[in-house]
Amino acid sequence: MNYKNLNWLWVSVPIIILDQITKRLATNHLIAFKQTAIFPWLNLHLIFNKGAAFGFLHHAGGWQSWFFISTAIVICVAIIAWLCRLSREEKYLKLGLSLIFGGAIGNLWDRITLGYVIDFIEFHLNQWYFPAFNLADSAITMGAILLLIKLFVTKK
Repeated sequence: MNYKNLNWLWVSVPIIILDQITKRLATNHLIAFKQTAIFPWLNLHLIFNKGAAFGFLHHAGGWQSWFFISTAIVICVAIIAWLCRLSREEKYLKLGLSLIFGGAIGNLWDRITLGYVIDFIEFHLNQWYFPAFNLADSAITMGAILLLIKLFVTKK
């Protein structure tokens, strides 16, 4: 067990802080009109998401909140355990796990304190819209990409 790897969780701290700040700004400034076009392909669109990615289980009746809270806690504990087992050389893997951890904590905080996750970034191309997301979702995605690169690209 290499507990020094837990120092990588400091990467998560600015993600959590910036995620919460941007969500509060979005809530405070977008609540009156819900959607603002920034570029022809980018909107700020305030959504209170009780579901998961792509609104999965959004209208499930309330039980999904406890399910997603429990799942996020299990994932965070698993990330901590995984970090402690990594060697010193596994920098990209540690960075990826720390990004996922920060994003998971950011969305977990919303679910615990609000009962939903605040999403507000929306990309679109003509009539095709990618589901709204937030900074925590972006960190999780970047972390997952690093894990996939490590899994499929590196030889070790």
